[in-house]
Amino acid sequence: MAALRRRRSERKTPLRFDPDLGDHALTVARHDIVIGRWQGVRDLLRATGDNWPLRTHRIRLLANAAAGSSIVEAWRAAEPDNPDAAVLRAATEVTRVFNAAIAAGRGAGTDRDRIDFAVMACLSAADARPADPMPWASLLTVVRLYDGGVARRELRAWWDELRRRDPYHLEGHVQMLRYFSARWHGTHGSMYDFARDAAGAAPAGSPLPVLVQIARVEEYRYVAEAAKGQPVRGFGQHWNHELAVTELRRTYDRWLGGRPPGPVRVEEAAELNYLAHAACCAGLAPEGTALVGLLGERVALVPWVYTGDPAQQILRRRAQGAG
Repeated sequence: MAALRRRRSERKTPLRFDPDLGDHALTVARHDIVIGRWQGVRDLLRATGDNWPLRTHRIRLLANAAAGSSIVEAWRAAEPDNPDAAVLRAATEVTRVFNAAIAAGRGAGTDRDRIDFAVMACLSAADARPADPMPWASLLTVVRLYDGGVARRELRAWWDELRRRDPYHLEGHVQMLRYFSARWHGTHGSMYDFARDAAGAAPAGSPLPVLVQIARVEEYRYVAEAAKGQPVRGFGQHWNHELAVTELRRTYDRWLGGRPPGPVRVEEAAELNYLAHAACCAGLAPEGTALVGLLGERVALVPWVYTGDPAQQILRRRAQGAG
């Protein structure tokens, strides 16, 4: 009977996926983009200041919203010397290039001129706002699209520029991890090496240890897509073998054990979804329940969507925790 009640509860309880992860000020600014106003975006970024994690979260999502419009061009035309406009334009150009690559299909290639244009926008934004790490994170994102990647010396120079501005910049680390993945210009081994090195160097309370769980998702996606729906031999313990569980608990302790108590901040919610997902996939009930509870309503589709229906997975964990 208890199991039946839980299943009924899962069906009745709606789960809302907020693309802004509870950042209400960002939601208002993104609505301004929809109606063709850039002033709200300007005011939001000005108010965000040099809070790099929050600024990165906001610029990334603003770029997604602006990519299909001319809002950044309108802002740049009205305020050509505004450095925030330059940074958002660079991030938007990167999003547009990736959208074009997705539309063309992997393997179809991407117009090199478009990639070059996005790269130049990133470098121009870095000149416009020299202290900001975000243009360098945008640059490390778009260079994945070059056939064969870029020269290691060049990549290292850009990586050093990012880390000079923010040595623990999460978005920049995530983009480098993906560059070194088997999906792009590396291997599973090089991706995990990068993630573990960065996690080991992170201070207590930093979210960087979750790079290891992000790497595990990237490997899962790569292998599952290559298998085209067929079972993969030896892959059944991907989430819950001894090393996976050990690293999950290490991330839990180093990140959450070192952060101030209180609700999750919007700028760390996306990555906390990766840790909650890992705990649930590994069958770690106490950690999974605690992490899903910490997320509250700041749940994201990614990475849950890669392992089934996101709402069902999260609601099931909530029901199990309540039972």
